[in-house]
Amino acid sequence: MSTILHALPDEAADAGPPALRLPYDVAEVERRPLTTARMTLRPLAAVDADDVWEYQRLPEVLRYIPWPERRREEAREHTEARAAMRRLVADGDAIFLAMVLDGRVIGDLMVRLASAQHARLEIGWVVHPDFHGRGLATEGADVLLDLAFGRLAAHRVVAHLDARNAASAHLCERLGMRREATLVEEEYNDGEWQDTASYGMLRREWRALRAGRSV
Repeated sequence: MSTILHALPDEAADAGPPALRLPYDVAEVERRPLTTARMTLRPLAAVDADDVWEYQRLPEVLRYIPWPERRREEAREHTEARAAMRRLVADGDAIFLAMVLDGRVIGDLMVRLASAQHARLEIGWVVHPDFHGRGLATEGADVLLDLAFGRLAAHRVVAHLDARNAASAHLCERLGMRREATLVEEEYNDGEWQDTASYGMLRREWRALRAGRSV
């Protein structure tokens, strides 16, 4: 369970009009870092570039994320650019949280404002393959849902992933998200057309899951 528990919204709030709590500044997490059973989550920082490079450079990571191959200095600039994205105000804005285990950044998490008008957020994640299979991505992504539905009052949260990425698909399902669509040959990456799998969850579904855990 994460440390950003808020009062669970009631059914009236679930069915009511969009009411995202914006603007949101990731400085809130600097003041009070989020924690899981094993990790600390804090804003991604420029000083994390070396740790991020350790997974950003790996072919098995790039296979499923539409990042180009970058030289080390280019990767540093990319991390600095993402670390500078600190507020959710307008559609397309994003924030990034570092997953810190034993003092090392082992992955990062994203929340993107997909539609302020319709209270829709997108979440995403990337984790160093050395730490796969330990439930750490689930811990981190679970906190993203608490942040999205609890603090930010999203009506709907989505995740879009390479349809070949079975590990991320299983993660979405563990979180309680439903597979809503497969977009056939949506993007052309790495010399081939690729399908996109889309997962979603509504605030009332998240609320029911949280209520079930507290029983």
